[in-house]
Amino acid sequence: MSAQPWARATPKGTKTAAGYVAIKNTGSAPDRLTGGSLVGADGAQVHEMTMDNGVMKMRAMSDGIEIKPGETVELKPGGLHLMFTDLKARLVKGQSVKGTLTFANAGTVDVEFAVEGVGATAGTAAHGMQMDHMQMH
Repeated sequence: MSAQPWARATPKGTKTAAGYVAIKNTGSAPDRLTGGSLVGADGAQVHEMTMDNGVMKMRAMSDGIEIKPGETVELKPGGLHLMFTDLKARLVKGQSVKGTLTFANAGTVDVEFAVEGVGATAGTAAHGMQMDHMQMH
């Protein structure tokens, strides 16, 4: 199931937040999600969370995430996500925060991240992002 870009609410004093979205490439050429932005954050990186011998590990994916034609890549809690850094203010449930997704070929696409609860496991909106010939809809 695809979801609108979303992020979890952050406790007071938190300097990082994670962003999630499902992206489907409906075009005929691959593209790569390389990063993004969030209003009120100084930086954003594509990250991956994995389990290694019972230990959760997170690493930046400096090359981003490839999205092949016809493929859907889901950024979700516990896996691939955007990590927003140096937050200037906390994210509050119910807010909508402007940001971008950055692609190697499609360029920068404006989006709004719906802020869900601190423990949310999915966004509440039912529509997703689709890449058609490297354009976002």
